[in-house]
Amino acid sequence: MRHILTLNPEAGRALVAFHTAALRNASPLTPAHKELIAAYVSGLNACQYCYGVHAQTAQAFGMGKGVLEALLADVDSADVEERLKPLLRYARKLTLEPTRMTQGDAQAVFDAGWTEIALHDAVLTVCLFNFMNRLLEGHGVKGNPGVFNTRGQALRDDGYEPLLAFLDAAVQAAPSA
Repeated sequence: MRHILTLNPEAGRALVAFHTAALRNASPLTPAHKELIAAYVSGLNACQYCYGVHAQTAQAFGMGKGVLEALLADVDSADVEERLKPLLRYARKLTLEPTRMTQGDAQAVFDAGWTEIALHDAVLTVCLFNFMNRLLEGHGVKGNPGVFNTRGQALRDDGYEPLLAFLDAAVQAAPSA
């Protein structure tokens, strides 16, 4: 993942900034909610790296073991807050059947007590991780449990900003063209 950021440093910086703006902003959705959505979308897309890292991040925020697997099998019976289930159903449909979205899908989210801002933040998270899943799969990035654990805890503790310092250091160390 880090190497991909260095291939186009300007795009890499924008991507890291977008992660921070979308996932760590003031929102009705907590960072834990957003990391759960990120992992869920990545699981739907079978993106091993993003699923592994963001599942660990969601667990570092307090999500129980087995919750994501249960969500992927059936949102309705998964052990998550009832209020989150309409958002997760929305995320699933937007990921797997985006052209079939209806006002009724949004209304179910609103009926659960979420605001338009919460829905917008959920949509941003879904969109970001559909993008990231394709970016990483396109580059063949898979990861491993050690990376997932390390990155998951670091994202919980420090957020996405340290990636900017990594990117700056990598660009300075690169030979001039």
